[in-house]
Amino acid sequence: MTAFPQIENKIYKKVTISIIAPYAIPPRGYLKMRHKWLILGSLCRLFCFVMDSKDSLIVLSGGMDSVTLLHDCKDKIALAVTFDYGSNHAAREIAMARLNCSMLGIEHIVIPLGFFSTYFESSLLAGADAIPEGHYSADNMKSTVVPFRNGIMLSIAAGIAESRGLSRLLIANHSGDHAIYPDCRPEFVDAMARAVSAGTGGKVTLSAPYTGLSKTGIALIGRRLSIDYSLTYSCYKGGEIHCGRCATCIERREAMRDAGIADPTRYES
Repeated sequence: MTAFPQIENKIYKKVTISIIAPYAIPPRGYLKMRHKWLILGSLCRLFCFVMDSKDSLIVLSGGMDSVTLLHDCKDKIALAVTFDYGSNHAAREIAMARLNCSMLGIEHIVIPLGFFSTYFESSLLAGADAIPEGHYSADNMKSTVVPFRNGIMLSIAAGIAESRGLSRLLIANHSGDHAIYPDCRPEFVDAMARAVSAGTGGKVTLSAPYTGLSKTGIALIGRRLSIDYSLTYSCYKGGEIHCGRCATCIERREAMRDAGIADPTRYES
């Protein structure tokens, strides 16, 4: 306490008022500025909510099926993974996968699996001339099987999903694949789903929503979503123009025809 308490008290009040007063009365434009910050804060919270809701990783080839699933589940997909396993059509598929992800603002990575062409036997890895022509029902189409391809890819993708904190793994196999490719069949998907869940301690689940659909069924989803199928690639021969004669070209053409879609694909024949 000083010898002049009244004087000290007056000085204290003046100093306090001089500090507080500028903030007691909002400056010009304060309310408008505060309104903008409230809006910005709401947008940030919405952005965080949307980001938090993106819980999925998709295995994306760049073909019709996986691109359809990409668009179908775009609001949930945080990451798309394409595997370059040295197939005849890898470069063209990868370009389409990258393009669709760019359009949707979805992160996309390509993982090389060069050992496939070194250790695995498949006409899909042996050049365009090795690809048989005709429908999938023909016995010679079995040569296009790449042994346990989906099993290997899903195992890697599951590890990436767990590392990224993503809880769902998506793959776009369909019923048309079942006859030829063992790693597209429902029993494989069920077994792999159990393995993914067990191997990640229940952190990641495998979802294959098109397993029971035909290629036409997938094309119908694409039609509903207005997907531009010219931005996909299918031909097993890997040429600049789809051959129109290999099984996947035939299936692609028939699916769009049966779904009532004007096929934008260029075919050699």
